[in-house]
Amino acid sequence: MSSDSSLNPSASPAGKFHLRMPATSANLGPGFDAAAVALDFALEIDAEPASEFSIQATGRDAERCAQLEDNLILGIYKELLLSHGRPVVPLAIQMENGIPLGMGCGSSAAGRLAAIVLAVHFGQLGWTSERILEEACVLEGHPDNAAACWLGGFVSAASEGRTVHVARVEPPAEWRAIVATPLEPLATSKARAVLPATYTLADAVFNIQSAALLGLAFAQGRGDLLRVAMQDRIHQPYRGPLCPLLPRLLPLAGQSGILGAALSGAGPSVLLIIESESSIGRALAAIRREINDLQDIELRVSRLQSRGGRDLVPGLLT
Repeated sequence: MSSDSSLNPSASPAGKFHLRMPATSANLGPGFDAAAVALDFALEIDAEPASEFSIQATGRDAERCAQLEDNLILGIYKELLLSHGRPVVPLAIQMENGIPLGMGCGSSAAGRLAAIVLAVHFGQLGWTSERILEEACVLEGHPDNAAACWLGGFVSAASEGRTVHVARVEPPAEWRAIVATPLEPLATSKARAVLPATYTLADAVFNIQSAALLGLAFAQGRGDLLRVAMQDRIHQPYRGPLCPLLPRLLPLAGQSGILGAALSGAGPSVLLIIESESSIGRALAAIRREINDLQDIELRVSRLQSRGGRDLVPGLLT
């Protein structure tokens, strides 16, 4: 990203404004709060000034998304405008949501980024792309999901105060993802509450080794490394009891065209990286054999998304 990239402050905020924020899968095993990849389903929004706030929502969790009270996007949008001395411009929003809420697919990062960009556009704040990402990471509390959602691709990210440092690569074009999602969501706060305060040296070293492999496996297209590179001892062993799909699907890594497997975000969904389009059938069959006694499990095939929300924002100068 260029250091002077920004939403053009002279651009008129009148008329419809379109956003598309992709889903993401974070942590990717050992990359706890540090690594994520963008997926090809998304939160899409068309917004324009109106006399009062309204939301027409379709897609996943449409009823919740359309609520005006306790709405994540509207709350952040209003707060940012007020805190920066801008009038709160009511918006008529049309939303198509493809990201299930509370399932570990980055719905909160997508919503927060959408809210920030709406405030920057309609409040004519003139923020840089870096400033938008920094604000999202502060609100998220960690940089991985927000960075992948905003930039697309595979990212490794670290926060230094408010500053976010990101390394990004294009995922191998032939790789695919399968996201296995149960019926019931899991709050991130609940998933974090089960994590220990300290870890053994052996577990810390294990995760450092896996995480070091993870970034290079994505950068070099080394699918043969993912089985090991996506192993983890920091969060997945403790979240397993909350995420019943995890212990069933992790052992599939390295077989049936499945390169690696990990909890998606904080769960309860599980992400499986597939070696190619031609391997999807074998992979789905193997997954179904492991979960055939479970009810209401969605298996979603996805491409790894190279474009992020930043790439589709009108008026973004790079």
